[in-house]
Amino acid sequence: MATVQELRDKLRRPLERELLTGCQNRVVAGGVEKLLENLARPFPNVREMLRGYADMNLPTREEKLREALALLTEGGAAKKAASVSPTKSVTIEVGGKLPPSLEVAKLDLGPGGAKKLHALGLRTLRDVLHHYPRRHEDRRALPNLEEVEEGQKLTVAGVVVSKSRRTPKPGMLILEAVLLDEWNNRVRCSWFGQPWVERQLREGARLVVTGRVKKFGRSVQLGVEYFESEDDVKDSLSIGRIVGVYDAKEGTSQAFLRKVAHKVLTETDLSDYLPITTRQKVGLTDLPDALAGMHFPTDEFHLARALERLRFDEYLFLELRMLLQGEDGVLLGKRISATNEDIATFEASLPFRFTNAQRRVLLEIADDMRGERQMARLVQGDVGSGKTAVAACALYLATRDSYQGALMAPTEILARQHFASLTTYLYPLGVRVGLLIGAMTAKQKADVVKALETGELDVVVGTQALIQEGVSFHNLGLAVVDEEHRFGVQQRRKLLQDRPDVLVMSATPIPRSLALTAYGDLELSIIDELPPGRTPIETKLLQDTQRRAAYGFVMSQVREGRQAYVVTALIEENEKLELLAATQLYDNLRELLPEARVTLLHGKMSATEKDDVMARFRAHEFDVLVSTTVIEVGVDVPNATVMVIENAERFGLSQLHQLRGRVGRGSHKSYCVLVAGEHSKKTRQRLKVIENSTDGFVIAEADLKLRGPGELRGTRQSGIPDLKLGDIVSDVEIIERARDLAKTILKSDPTLSHPRLTALREELSQRASQVAYREVI
Repeated sequence: MATVQELRDKLRRPLERELLTGCQNRVVAGGVEKLLENLARPFPNVREMLRGYADMNLPTREEKLREALALLTEGGAAKKAASVSPTKSVTIEVGGKLPPSLEVAKLDLGPGGAKKLHALGLRTLRDVLHHYPRRHEDRRALPNLEEVEEGQKLTVAGVVVSKSRRTPKPGMLILEAVLLDEWNNRVRCSWFGQPWVERQLREGARLVVTGRVKKFGRSVQLGVEYFESEDDVKDSLSIGRIVGVYDAKEGTSQAFLRKVAHKVLTETDLSDYLPITTRQKVGLTDLPDALAGMHFPTDEFHLARALERLRFDEYLFLELRMLLQGEDGVLLGKRISATNEDIATFEASLPFRFTNAQRRVLLEIADDMRGERQMARLVQGDVGSGKTAVAACALYLATRDSYQGALMAPTEILARQHFASLTTYLYPLGVRVGLLIGAMTAKQKADVVKALETGELDVVVGTQALIQEGVSFHNLGLAVVDEEHRFGVQQRRKLLQDRPDVLVMSATPIPRSLALTAYGDLELSIIDELPPGRTPIETKLLQDTQRRAAYGFVMSQVREGRQAYVVTALIEENEKLELLAATQLYDNLRELLPEARVTLLHGKMSATEKDDVMARFRAHEFDVLVSTTVIEVGVDVPNATVMVIENAERFGLSQLHQLRGRVGRGSHKSYCVLVAGEHSKKTRQRLKVIENSTDGFVIAEADLKLRGPGELRGTRQSGIPDLKLGDIVSDVEIIERARDLAKTILKSDPTLSHPRLTALREELSQRASQVAYREVI
């Protein structure tokens, strides 16, 4: 008597063939219904799933077959095989499957086949499966040439009936071939300067050609952008379907890559690393269906669900890598009591009240500090939103439990400013604050280091000096990192060796999609409210021909007792970039503004010189500060009311917004003047974003769209891999879903050690090693 497993296999295999041969209800005599009657008695769920099969349309049949096969699958093997989408005139045998790790050299790919794949970086079957088409063309119905229009991009399949070559002038070669399509229309195809094409233009050869249409009366000519040879029309993977177009190298045809992809899809053990229950919760198709739909979609819907699954996977593994901070997955923190009474005590000592946004973020921070897990939180807020006061309160909460706190800033100017602010906030509450920066004397540094080791200092503010050899803490409980993207991941982690709670602050508004990936290991808090009394900054865009008017306005502000910044991008002349040098601009403004006291600040100055210039400017010994972007972050001069930015087109939008935030710090009306040295329409449209908006998040989103994530935030240094399919600009919803799933998985199994997650862990390892390999090369 047959076992249940044997009966399952007897039913499963014919259903797989039915799926692979197009759901035509011809699997055995009498169709699927007869098969179910004979074999499905032990499987009532399957019988119910396929009831009325003959009356279903093809998409419904395919869906029901997949669901039925999922019910019949044990361990997933059968479903994997069945999930490969049917392809025209291709027979697929279900049986022994190959492991994805198998080298492509082990496959029968014909002479030089493996070498061609190696040249594309494809060494294993898995590499081939994830070498996605860069785009897809709909070739289900190629157009009739009589109906095409001038300039239209067109794909034509036809047979070469004649060819010719012309050299209109020395060094110029034009190859031409006339194709006869299936409607017996002739199209003339032209290749310019590509002599290697000639050997493929033999008469009788079948080509699939793509190019732009030029019409001469009733005749059609194509300027060929690319083409493919198709010798076997009957088994073609290149016409009569939606066709993927791959990145390739000369000598490796699209037809070859499609045949390899199809062979690997049908012969590989396509196990899914996401359990079926998980896929159902997040609404995703299975991996075999997604890979088949990416390479050989049956229709637009198949391609859409494939793209959704594969994009989701990119973000899922990115988030898992970010969230797995150590070998043990979840890091334990310092469990700080962080009481509401302590928060109230801190706020009562301030000369102002917290905004609702500050209070909400503080409650999120306090809740993290009380938990067992190490706090890892990013606080975002526009310039002047009150992040420093929030950080000061968090540091106070840590010291109340006898822990030490540290605040690391990217520049000595900013470190000194934070030191002054924290001293103002914390000293009245009995908290001892110290400073540790490179410009200090050896003795000063040694005294601070000793005080940290003995616990005589409660809070230290510093630059990278905090992570130098020999600096250790008595009991570090909270590390605050300001403008973290200026340090890099490894530098931040040096401060975290004792596993303190971590608070990262950024005055640069970061688009949510980027925050969830570049800072995927951090929870996100946003201070989206400015304290009352902040004066809006008026922004004006001018062309460089209006420069005199800009400085006339600066002079009028100086006469009223105000001060101004003038920012340029370079320190010395650079003819190639055609930027005004800070030194030259300084000389020019001394002549242009003879009544004003003008000074200069640039990056080549020593730290002591910079501090001296800033201190004197803050004390109003100077009216105008000409500077490079060293004043971008943190400098606070309430009397400065004008920011002039020369060659504004050379800056990113977020950087311009940061520079603008240096004014408007006091009670006086403030202004930002953008002087554009380039007059193009594109430049004007981009800078209008700054002129028309003061919302840092709106500006950051625009910057992300214009410049891309890598350039905007230095995400390569943060370990963000290149995304093959994902678009970080528009994928916020899918990123959030992937992050939620990653957090759910790690909450139940922080180290991915359960046997049911073996496949997921292996896939994570594969992707992580590929990222590391790309970074090395």
